Amino acid sequence: MPASKNALIRYKTIDQCLQRRNRLWTLEDLIEACSDALYEYEGNMNGISKRTIQLDIQNMRSEKLGYNAPIVVTDHKYYSYSDPKFSITNSPITDFDMKAMTEAITVLKQLSGFSEFGELEDIVNRLNDHVSSLKHKTQPVIFFEKNDRLRGLNYINMSYDAIVSKRTLNIMYKSFKSPKANKLCFSPYVLREYRNRWFLFGKAKGVNMILNLALDRIESMELGDTNNYIENTEFDPVAYFDKIVGVTLYDKTEKNIVFWASAEHTPYIVTKPFHKTQRMIKQYEDGSADFVIRVIWNRELIREFLGFGSGLVVKSPRQLVKRMAEQSEGMYKNYCCGNKEDENPEKEQDV
Repeated sequence: MPASKNALIRYKTIDQCLQRRNRLWTLEDLIEACSDALYEYEGNMNGISKRTIQLDIQNMRSEKLGYNAPIVVTDHKYYSYSDPKFSITNSPITDFDMKAMTEAITVLKQLSGFSEFGELEDIVNRLNDHVSSLKHKTQPVIFFEKNDRLRGLNYINMSYDAIVSKRTLNIMYKSFKSPKANKLCFSPYVLREYRNRWFLFGKAKGVNMILNLALDRIESMELGDTNNYIENTEFDPVAYFDKIVGVTLYDKTEKNIVFWASAEHTPYIVTKPFHKTQRMIKQYEDGSADFVIRVIWNRELIREFLGFGSGLVVKSPRQLVKRMAEQSEGMYKNYCCGNKEDENPEKEQDV
């Protein structure tokens, strides 16, 4: 028999609690956490009995739901996973799950035919291919870019829940420039994915500006409360991302970026524009071309440009031309003044 919606919320909450190994969880703690979750998501104020949570733990341990959760009790009081890497979200998909996903995909396919749901088409294709490969135990036919070693993906669900319920997040965050992690009381507004990395945008208590936190730099995250949540009154994510490539915003001044692309790279740049504002303004007899985009330039755009090597040259604005020249000069010095031992051609045969 499939689990009810409330039961699934309880299972997920218990799972999240037991994954947080920085504290000890009693049965009373789990009851409180599940009660808070049900109130937050369903407005349920009836509370949860001790017997209900005990049965939930029993169900999670058993094969009934396919979880087989390794829940253990220490000192006759504290609950935890014996395997610190376990999560019910990593459990094999059951027949019931497979049927539910197939039905959901059927509905999504119908919706993707409407213009207002056009963006669903890519998601439906991914889901359909993944479910089909699981059902028939075959290799998927659609492969999407992913990084299996990427950190921070386990924080996406909690971040999403906090955004929807307008709750703060208590985060230990260590930026690349900081020697140690800093504790933030963070009010999240939106999640953004860029080149397989995830970023969380919002405001931190005591900081009067929008921050973007890379999820792979977060060392720990816990749900906070609604009392300290800072309402979003100034950040428009659509307008923000509309003016940039990537996630970083240096200033608020859009500029026309004019660049030349070689004949070799021009077809790629035409078919995969850097930005929606991109247009070709001149094509030369040799097949090379000049393009223009109107954006707020940032380090992500610079990296995109540098990826084309000598096949792309920025012509304006002057400040960006200077930055590109500095980067190119640094690359030239690295290649010309590197380790002289690497000049031995015989070494290349050992690679």
